Amino acid sequence: MIEAHAFSSIQAIERDAWNECFPDALEDWDYIVAVEKAGIEGFNWRYLTLFEGPTLIAVATAFTTCYRLDTTVQGVGKRFTEALNRVLPGLMQLPLYAIGSPVTEQCRAGTARHITPSQRPALLGRLLSLAQQDARALGIGLMAVKDVPSHDDDWANSCKGAGFQSMPSLPSALLPVPFDSVDGYLGSLGKSTRKDMRRKWRAPGPQVEWRSHIDDVLPDVMRLYEASLARSDLQWERLPPAYFTGILQQLGDRALCALYWIDDTLVAFNLVLLDEHRLIDKFFGHDLALTREYNLYFRSWLVNVDYCIRNGIGLYECGQAGYASKIRLGCTFEGNTLFFRHRNRLINNALKLVKLFIRPDRHDPAMAAAISES
Repeated sequence: MIEAHAFSSIQAIERDAWNECFPDALEDWDYIVAVEKAGIEGFNWRYLTLFEGPTLIAVATAFTTCYRLDTTVQGVGKRFTEALNRVLPGLMQLPLYAIGSPVTEQCRAGTARHITPSQRPALLGRLLSLAQQDARALGIGLMAVKDVPSHDDDWANSCKGAGFQSMPSLPSALLPVPFDSVDGYLGSLGKSTRKDMRRKWRAPGPQVEWRSHIDDVLPDVMRLYEASLARSDLQWERLPPAYFTGILQQLGDRALCALYWIDDTLVAFNLVLLDEHRLIDKFFGHDLALTREYNLYFRSWLVNVDYCIRNGIGLYECGQAGYASKIRLGCTFEGNTLFFRHRNRLINNALKLVKLFIRPDRHDPAMAAAISES
């Protein structure tokens, strides 16, 4: 007999039971509990579980928020939707219940080790039904399954069977690192990019300090974070200071922050998760006034590649932004799909038209190229 439960805190679920459903995940129970404790404004967390007797057999994270439909719109389109929202406040915003997380790389439903691949589709269907019941109980009509890997046919079939629409989401950028030196990596790039990156790498730059705690520099970190957030069209959530300190504290040696110093001034930081297999770039913040002079973004990129090489880490997972640069820097891309449905039939039909405009690949040629490649 399978029982379905939705919890408001991951701490209601045993750490080992959760992690068994996500073997080798960096964004595991510890990461999620740090996110929960950080108190990210505007988000409430839900945890969808299936139990067979006392055994947790399937689980997924979920959240509720007020969602702006133009979150992934950029450039001229973004300016238009912002003007429209000023004239008609609330038109572009709807309460949302989503499976996935705003602060994890992809939506992954975990299953216990003894669950066979043939059992997984039925369990995903049960999790989706649980989410729909939970959303209805909370009075939320719009549902989504966020950033499903495009190769996950089980999720796709479950969502389509439940009447969800689909559209491309932001692809994940990946850089395999089979190189024995930074120069070896640079040699794999196109001629003009290789020449430009070698010049940047050899130029005088900031001193880099890898840290497992940043409490003493947190005001400067947040200053750089806020400056970077102000320039981003795609950032959805606003991360509080407790997110950065909590991740480092909760994950121990599986999280680090690279600090970039010019004399005694902090000019950039980069929060990463890592293990022996991969390094995940969670957030890069920098001082715009000094970025071009010291090539801070590209230097941090090469610092991370160098860290992977020196520590035998074979994969650099580098996020969902800056696609034009990442294409030049040799990344591959893994496609993601957003599934959504509104319980109100009229609104759901209207969203079929809205999605034609808010597709992320309509407004960014580099993103469109990355989606096409994935």
